[in-house]
Amino acid sequence: MPVEVRLPTVLRNSAGGQATVQANGSTVGEVFEDLVRQFPLLAGQLVQDDGTMHKFVNVYRNDEDVRYLEKLDTKVSGDDVISILPAVAGG
Repeated sequence: MPVEVRLPTVLRNSAGGQATVQANGSTVGEVFEDLVRQFPLLAGQLVQDDGTMHKFVNVYRNDEDVRYLEKLDTKVSGDDVISILPAVAGG
């Protein structure tokens, strides 16, 4: 069952300008793989070459930061919303 994925403005051009897309998978990692299958321009923007999450991308399943769950192995279901947000730093 597909989950809703909300994309930040900086990634929308890589997804045909869409703010929200549907992707399949039972984990966040599988959802990301499906996103890249659908939108090849997203390759390398969500996950690093070594298979870990980029440090400058924050990912939430509903309101929970997946870094504090099981990262890319975090389980998802059809009623979940995955939100991808760029990390912001300042000083």
